[in-house]
Amino acid sequence: MVLGRIAADHGNWRAASNLFGEAAGLSPEAASRIAAMAQQARCLIAINRQDEARLVADRAEASLPPSADPLTLDTLGVVRSRTGDLVGAVRLFERAVAIRPNVAAWLYNLGLARQFNGDLAGAQAAYDRVLALEPTHSRALSAATSLRRQTAGDNRLDVLIPLFRDDDPDPARQQHLGHAIAKTYEDIGDPVASLDWLGRAKAGRRRKVGSPIDHDRRLFEAARRTNSGHLSGITDDQPVFIVGLPRSGTTLVDRILSSHPDVGSVGELSDMSNIVKRLADTPSDRVMDVETLIAAHDLDRAEIGRRYLEALRAQPRADGGDARLIDKMPLNVVYAGLIHEALPHARIICLRRHPVDSALANYRQLFATDFPYYDYGLDLADSGRYYAMFDSLVAHWREVLPADRFTEVRYEAVVADLETEARRLIDFIGLDWDPACLDFHRNTAPVATASSVQVRSPIYSSSVGRWRRYGDGLKPLLDALDEAGVAYD
Repeated sequence: MVLGRIAADHGNWRAASNLFGEAAGLSPEAASRIAAMAQQARCLIAINRQDEARLVADRAEASLPPSADPLTLDTLGVVRSRTGDLVGAVRLFERAVAIRPNVAAWLYNLGLARQFNGDLAGAQAAYDRVLALEPTHSRALSAATSLRRQTAGDNRLDVLIPLFRDDDPDPARQQHLGHAIAKTYEDIGDPVASLDWLGRAKAGRRRKVGSPIDHDRRLFEAARRTNSGHLSGITDDQPVFIVGLPRSGTTLVDRILSSHPDVGSVGELSDMSNIVKRLADTPSDRVMDVETLIAAHDLDRAEIGRRYLEALRAQPRADGGDARLIDKMPLNVVYAGLIHEALPHARIICLRRHPVDSALANYRQLFATDFPYYDYGLDLADSGRYYAMFDSLVAHWREVLPADRFTEVRYEAVVADLETEARRLIDFIGLDWDPACLDFHRNTAPVATASSVQVRSPIYSSSVGRWRRYGDGLKPLLDALDEAGVAYD
């Protein structure tokens, strides 16, 4: 156990996983054995082995005594959350805080899990308890600000602004505080100040990681070349992939379709990229990178399809009775060609949104602060350049993939005429119409995305044309689009 903790503290997750597994096998006591299994599952998540992590967590939770160690409960709750079992995560977090009610980190985890499950009042209560214990808890301040619209008379600027430091040595704290301030100014009607604070919020991580745009360009070029031209995969029509840029309506369309009684959603899975990485067996430290996509050209498409279906149907929210199961990982747009060849009967729905609104939404979003694939969103100009590359890649898929397997839907069209677009998409995935799709906001399934609050409300159009509020501050973004030849007026 000690060696496992040392390895984990140094980010050597593979070694840590093996050590915790050995500790679990050696431990004579149930409590320490379960603790070791919980830590092993956490490490398996870190090396993108979610399926194994889920199995280890299942065995650990099945052995939990009534008076379980609260740290173990919290750790298992994190694993449940990361593997898509958000209901199970809430259950475990609530048990942990019931035993030790004054641990801010556990209360924050509980609040986030409740938020993803649609219990917004419960989430607010958990965040309030965190802030009562630690008034400067940056993540709780950020989360609480995101839960509701801020007003001039009711906001946390008096706390947030003094806490913010332009020279903060912790870029994650800087992002959380700065984004909360920016969101507040946006809500109270000052988009210019909001844009300024977004730049300050992202500056630390931007300095740390630099610009990813050259890597992203090579990645998209490699994605185009993944097509082998052979449809040798598994002919199963259950999977539906919703892809696109984040904040372009992917969660909205997921909720519309999964409100149909014959459609389920398993959230945003990383299984397609993990399967390709494992089969390619490239030595790079990223799951999705140029080296892996180049190697993917020669992979067995049927094996990709078989492994993906196994992973899809093993998800906690997968129902054997669902005719269709949605995987709404936006980044799967990179794998669209591979997906079609591995699963020729699968449907791929690509969300599109106005170029400036789309790029701006990515810039405004606080993505996971240690997730490198969205680092283009740290800079306005890079957000525009990324959009242009995405647009070009989608044009390629439009040309080479059959229209009955790959379709595009515009966010603005869904907002303007929900029923027409919903009927078209239900027809596209091969099902009969059901009016429940129009009441998507009544869908009670968990949502572990940035839209977890918005999709609980009926459709609204206030995000259409949002970019026009920001004036000259968007010049770097508009210049990048102009340079790439992307029309936006």
